[in-house]
Amino acid sequence: MVRRKTRSVECGPIKFGSDHPIVRQTMATTSTSDVDATVEQVIRCADKGFDLVRITVQGKREAVASMSIREKLFKKGYDIPLCADMHFQPKVAIMVAEAVEKIRINPGNFADGRKDFEEHIYESEEDYVQEREYLVESMLPLVEKCKELNRAMRIGTNHGSLSSRVLSYYGDTPRGMVESALEFADICRSQDYHNFVFSMKASNPLVMVQSYRLLAAEQFRMGWDYPLHLGVTEAGEGEDGRMKSAIGIGTLLADGVGDTVRVSLTEDPEFEYEPCNLLSEIAESRLATKNPEAKAKQESVTKYVDTRDITSFSRRQGALPEQEEYDAIDVRGFLHRDGSVLSFVTPEMLAPQNVQYLYKELGCKTAVGMPFKDIATVDSIMMRELPDVDDTEARTALRRLIEVSMGIVVPAEELEAKPLENAVALMSLKDAVAKDGKVSIYKLNLILNFHLND
Repeated sequence: MVRRKTRSVECGPIKFGSDHPIVRQTMATTSTSDVDATVEQVIRCADKGFDLVRITVQGKREAVASMSIREKLFKKGYDIPLCADMHFQPKVAIMVAEAVEKIRINPGNFADGRKDFEEHIYESEEDYVQEREYLVESMLPLVEKCKELNRAMRIGTNHGSLSSRVLSYYGDTPRGMVESALEFADICRSQDYHNFVFSMKASNPLVMVQSYRLLAAEQFRMGWDYPLHLGVTEAGEGEDGRMKSAIGIGTLLADGVGDTVRVSLTEDPEFEYEPCNLLSEIAESRLATKNPEAKAKQESVTKYVDTRDITSFSRRQGALPEQEEYDAIDVRGFLHRDGSVLSFVTPEMLAPQNVQYLYKELGCKTAVGMPFKDIATVDSIMMRELPDVDDTEARTALRRLIEVSMGIVVPAEELEAKPLENAVALMSLKDAVAKDGKVSIYKLNLILNFHLND
């Protein structure tokens, strides 16, 4: 794996970027106005191994408390950077920049938090862009302060808090999230301020992954190289929260995307360290620059040139089975135009005492014990092993499924050993070429199993 190349962003004693280790961070759950409790929790997080802790700043009281928190941490010998989480309060953000090393702003509500829930009509992109003036007025003083003090900033878009202006023009989409962040970045860049990172958080890992990939692609297109903060919003607790974070964050880290990670759990922040650190270690262990074995594996992969439009999410087109005159059964139901569902079945499931339960699990409707396909029925089943040829009852159950246009996919060598008429043979491309796509027993349909080098 190769990390996406980025610039370095300074945040007190740490740096974000591809030339530095992935930064592990968390968020305090104490009330920021409770200085002593917050200091104690930040210390526990630092002792656990975190590199940065974010604290919530709702107003002036918390901004003043942040100064005391920073001072007490220094006195106790802790220089771990603090990040102020800001919403709705541009003037307070300027205040707190005096105390902490990093400011997180949400483009959806930092300056554009006036949620009127009315649809704004924009006749053109020019009309939409004209409304940016008040964003500049709110954002410019903070940019100047951060540049003056060398503070870092995170432009952190949240899928659940896009402004009504962005929602009206782009909708509730990854594109809207990206564009919302980019217009704030434009303000930073206009002042020659580049010490910032991006984040594209969502509670849905799929939306989150799409948004980050689109942002990375847009940065590549424009020649930008700002680091990315990865996280799944409100991932939850226990196994569910860890799994959601692993799916979203792990997918992007496997792409080589991501420079700092926060696993968001509804637990005390100290418990976020293990999954956060594990994801980061896995990603770093796969880097070609650090792992000779990973480098060798990467170099052995045939170079792939992606010609797809990454900004388009249109459905991939594929060819479905077509009915031929010589087909003894209806093969058109083996696959589905909107996406096919296949299930694995074992011979034991076809036993007389189990078969009715199997029909139900496959989503079949039944009448007098006979299966029929419905809208939610599995399209085909995969069997690595067939019932014996003399197992009449199991074979009858399979025949009934075939008669209602359900495909029975079986490895070709298993079909040759235990023939099943009208089944679908599964063969590797190499074997199919060697046998000219033919199976010695029966005239069968054929599915090819492709390997990476094929």
